[in-house]
Amino acid sequence: MARPEPLHHFPKKMSGFFHAAVQRIVHKHEGDASRIWSGRTSSAQVVRRFLEFDGVGPKIASMAAQILAIDFEVPFSDHDAIDISVDRHVQRVFGRLGLCRPDAGREEIALKARELHPEFPGFLDGPIWEIGRSWCKPHDPACHACPMRDLCPSAAATR
Repeated sequence: MARPEPLHHFPKKMSGFFHAAVQRIVHKHEGDASRIWSGRTSSAQVVRRFLEFDGVGPKIASMAAQILAIDFEVPFSDHDAIDISVDRHVQRVFGRLGLCRPDAGREEIALKARELHPEFPGFLDGPIWEIGRSWCKPHDPACHACPMRDLCPSAAATR
C-alpha cells in the first residue's frame, strides 16, 4: 500500500482495512467476493453487506453497489437503496441547479436524489459528478459548455 507509490493517503490504515476485507471474504463469503451480491439480491442487502467491512461508510457502500449495477451489470432485484454518493462536486451541482440549498448536507441531497429518481437514486451520481468536475467548477465555471446550462439558474445569471 505504501511502496513504490502510496495507493491511498493513509496507506497503513488502508492496508489494515484491506487485510480485514480479505479475511472477511474468506471467512464470511467462503473466499468468493461475488457472494456479496449473487443471487439477484436486493440493493439494500448489497449496500448493507458492504457496510459490514471495516472502513466502509454509506458513500463507499453505495458507490460499490453503483459500480456493480452500472459498470458490471450485476442484476439486483431493485436499485432503490443505492443512493447518490455525495461529494463536493455533487453538492455544488445540486446547489447551483437549485435542487437543494447550496449548503445542503449529504442527507438532504440524498433525499432529493431519491425524489428525482426513486427507482435508482445512485444512477444520478456519475453524470452529476462529471458535470461538477468538468464544467461546474468552484471558480470560473464553464456554464457556456455545460449540458445543464439551459436548466441552471446559476448559468442564466452568467449570461
